Amino acid sequence: MPITSSLVVSFAIGIIVGTLFVYKKSGSYGKNRQHREKEKRKALIMDLFATRFEVRNNDVERMFAVSDATATNYLSELEAEGKVRQVGSRGRFVTYEKIKG
Repeated sequence: MPITSSLVVSFAIGIIVGTLFVYKKSGSYGKNRQHREKEKRKALIMDLFATRFEVRNNDVERMFAVSDATATNYLSELEAEGKVRQVGSRGRFVTYEKIKG
């Protein structure tokens, strides 16, 4: 019994749609997008150091309209990556400086 081309096309479309559904359902689609956005924002924070000696948490909050916790996370990740260092221990006197190198 010959297989018709429409059956083959329907089967191929079903495989593609099913794969996309599983990919989106697994959450990796959103996580990749969020990761790219975070990395882009961290790069923009590093660009601030081209015109400033120091950056404060509030600068990052205003720049991206994010919460204090999110701004702190961005700066902490940059610090962990060895790109910036924290000056001061807590409160409004904490600033971040770019590590030369």
